[in-house]
This record gives sequence, C-alpha cells and structure tokens, in this order.
Amino acid sequence: MDFIQAFSLDNVRFILEGFYMTLKVAFISIVLSFVVGCIVGTIRYTKMPVISPILGILVELIRNLPLLLIIFFTRFALPDIGLKLDAMNSAIVALTLFEGAMIAEIVRSGLNSIDKGQIEAARSSGLSYVQTLWHIVLPQGLRRMVPPLVSQFISLLKDTSLAVVIALPELMNHAKIVIGQSFSYTIPVLLLVAILYFAVNYALSLAARRLETRLV
Repeated sequence: MDFIQAFSLDNVRFILEGFYMTLKVAFISIVLSFVVGCIVGTIRYTKMPVISPILGILVELIRNLPLLLIIFFTRFALPDIGLKLDAMNSAIVALTLFEGAMIAEIVRSGLNSIDKGQIEAARSSGLSYVQTLWHIVLPQGLRRMVPPLVSQFISLLKDTSLAVVIALPELMNHAKIVIGQSFSYTIPVLLLVAILYFAVNYALSLAARRLETRLV
C-alpha cells in the first residue's frame, strides 16, 4: 500500500473530477426520474383507461430488466435507430428509465396506502377528484414515500458506477485508471472512493430523516 503516491495532488484531483461527474449524472437522473416516476405513478393510481395499463406493462418490463442491460441498450442500440447519445447522456437516460419505473411503483403504493374513507369524505364535501388528489391524497402519501424514495435515490447514486462499462468518466472509472498506475494504489484509492460514496449517501439519509420528522 502506497498512500502517499496514491494520494498525490494529480491523482486526488483526477478522482475528484470523476466524483463530480458521478454527482452530476446522479443529480440530473434523480430529478428526471422523480418527475417521470411521479407522473407515471399518479396516472397508474388514477387507473386511466388504456394509458394506465400500458404504463403498467412498461413499468413491469423495465423493473425486471438488469440496469446494465438498459445502459448497454441506450449506448449501443439506440444509435441503430438514429438516436446517438454520448456516454453521459446514455447513462442519464438509462438511469432515468430504470429508477423512474421504481419510483413510479413507490408513488403508486404511497397513494394507494391512503385510507379510502378520507377520499370519500373529501368528495362528499364537494371537492373534485383532482382537488382531492392534490389536497388530501398527495400530501399524506408524500410522508410515506420519503423513506423509500431516499433509499431509491441512494441506490441511483451507487448505480452510476455501472456506467463504467460505457467509459463514462465517473468516480469508478477514474479510480480504475489511477489503480492502473500501480497495484500498490488499490487499497488507498478504493478506500477514498468508499469514503466519498459513504459521505454523500449518509448525508442523504440524514436529510431524509430530518425531512420525515418535519412532515410527521
């Protein structure tokens, strides 16, 4: 183990550049997958004719495919139909599709967990279906969604490492390159990578607990 050489200024800067790419891809994917998941999950909850069953099939299909396969598809298969994406955008599209399907199920389950009696009471008091959904169902469902949503976001951040297979210059890719300089760098570099992942994921967990406490 050679901590001094492994943590040279150039190596640390290079690893942090990869970490920045990881955070960038994760942040964009989290935002997009949350939006997609909320829309799809809400539509499935409302049981819209035709649209809801089709979305249900797509969600189940995506959820039961390996993320790695979806990453390969967006990077290498889409160009065959005229959609050529670079490594970063391929990773974002793949993560958004996969995590969006997961979040859609979280949203649908959270909305379904609300007591039907409250919905009936709201409708009988004169609220429309949309008003009931917005003012009664969604606020309560959100409280129950926070823990699984944060867990899914943490999984998404860790899943960005799979994009190393399409040469995305993210944290694991840069760590692999540094380790390639000398096998004595393996343990120091992997320890640094573990610390970086842990710091962000633990911060997300703490933020989720605080948000959950405020919502209760």
